[in-house]
Amino acid sequence: MPGDPVIKAAGLTKVYSRGAEEVRAVDGVDFEAFPGEVAAIIGPSGSGKTTLLNMIGCLDNPSSGSLVVGGRQVFGAGPLSERELTAVRRELFGYVFQKFYLIPTLTVEENIMLPGAFYKAPGARDAYEVMKLLGIERRLHHLPGQLSGGEMQRVAIARALVNSPKVLLADEPTGSLDSRRTDEIREILRGLASGGIAVVMVTHNLELARSADRVLEIRDGRVHKAK
Repeated sequence: MPGDPVIKAAGLTKVYSRGAEEVRAVDGVDFEAFPGEVAAIIGPSGSGKTTLLNMIGCLDNPSSGSLVVGGRQVFGAGPLSERELTAVRRELFGYVFQKFYLIPTLTVEENIMLPGAFYKAPGARDAYEVMKLLGIERRLHHLPGQLSGGEMQRVAIARALVNSPKVLLADEPTGSLDSRRTDEIREILRGLASGGIAVVMVTHNLELARSADRVLEIRDGRVHKAK
């Protein structure tokens, strides 16, 4: 076991109400993520993957269950205030969403540095440093519309890394990329993990998932297989 998990979830459950019907989008899932590893969450569409990722990342509150992030009980004891949850999100997590969400009127550098306008972590990096890490330093002053899909994904990853998170959460990080770009992003994620970050990704790409250290397969909101 590679030390203590940076994320430890037990019995995470999310229930939605549709009129008189209750839908258990996530149903009693246990999950751990460790520094220096890549974990993949897989499953068919509608299985609850993104809902689980959002709860792990403190973007959505579970209906029940517990979550410990960075040694801190986030859910499962007395509820944290929204201000406390915001602090957990900004201090521990970097988020790469399924859509890039780059602001088209800002340069690549400005997009990457945007999180620092709201919170600058003690170990924050500058835009050039993270861009060089991801091999896109020549695009510093370009606009998003001047980039390829693979380059935009790298910018989204760079933005997530600028505040030196302990956990990088990525929802379908290669969903819109061809096989060559997918291989590039896979190597980037592995490199980030080797630097000590815990990488947790949701993916439909089974080849990408096979490169992960841990794989959690869920179906109908429940754990189908874990390895």
